[in-house]
Amino acid sequence: MKAGIVGLPNVGKSTLFNCLSNAKAQSANFPFCTIEPNIGVVNVPDPRLLKLEELVNPERVLPATVEIVDIAGLVKGASKGEGLGNQFLGNIRETDAILHVLRCFDNDNIVHVDGSVDPIRDKETIDIELQLKDLETVEKKLDKVKRAAKTGNKDAQREEATLLLVKEGLEAGKSVRAIDIAEDDRKEFVHPLQFITDKPVLYVCNVDESAAATGNAYVEKVKEAVKDEHAEVLVLAVGTEADIAELDDYDERQMFLADIGLDEPGAAKLIRAAYKLLNQQTYFTAGVKEVRAWTVPIGATAPQAAGVIHTDFEKGFIRAEVMSYQDYVTYGSEAKVKEAGKMGIEGKEYIVKDGDIMHFRFNV
Repeated sequence: MKAGIVGLPNVGKSTLFNCLSNAKAQSANFPFCTIEPNIGVVNVPDPRLLKLEELVNPERVLPATVEIVDIAGLVKGASKGEGLGNQFLGNIRETDAILHVLRCFDNDNIVHVDGSVDPIRDKETIDIELQLKDLETVEKKLDKVKRAAKTGNKDAQREEATLLLVKEGLEAGKSVRAIDIAEDDRKEFVHPLQFITDKPVLYVCNVDESAAATGNAYVEKVKEAVKDEHAEVLVLAVGTEADIAELDDYDERQMFLADIGLDEPGAAKLIRAAYKLLNQQTYFTAGVKEVRAWTVPIGATAPQAAGVIHTDFEKGFIRAEVMSYQDYVTYGSEAKVKEAGKMGIEGKEYIVKDGDIMHFRFNV
């Protein structure tokens, strides 16, 4: 699962990406590994892993990861190929969620492409380009669907009605995620077309150091502008985060954070927010060989969770032995959890909960 960082040029996207890459800002346990110059696999900071490590004392600890993609800055006309338009839109289509960086700070030394700081205008510039691209997609699809609908095909007629709603919404300047569409129709006809503006979005307000803890007037305008999108807004002083990431000493970093009124780096909050945005949750396996966080979609069943480890585990699934993280920490070991009668034996219908500690029994 990939989250793409988008925004206009010079709003702080690459600084943010580089800041995530310097993961000693979070802790030594969360390294960062770059696959390509603009794609990074970032470990998800999770204090539960540290507690499990303390209790189990395993040979190694492996956190959950999320892929972050640094996408080139978009300019007006991108939907028509301006700037790196086509490349930008191709890259963003391949991501599963969008981290939209908005400049919410004044600094005469950093030029804004449109000459002044206005995060709402910037947001609209990008929204319009993405909506125009989605409009192309829906119009192409409608041409095909209309022919089938004319023959009296009921499914085609339902699809046509749904796509017309999408087209009208886009023409009115709405993103697909904000258009009112029945959930069944959205799942069947909208999701398969991978509209760019249907992807979940997190707005990252890039502020200066003085606004890192409380935000500023620009941030309030962004919150007001996106209130109907069901989108989260995160305040981050990206330049300051980059300075924190440069510090090698953990205590120095904590002092720096305390000075600006933060209890942890904003980068850690951003990574967790991206993970949530991608509709992911964590379950753990805990043994002397390794303590490991595994990523599954929210709503995954026990066999699906087993399949993340190995497809054979899913095919030959018999049952899952499940403990909650809280019970494990309370009783201190798997044996004591069992003694207390808190170990659950679950079958194929079990829906995994965030923080479950699981062992799978399977037969292939």
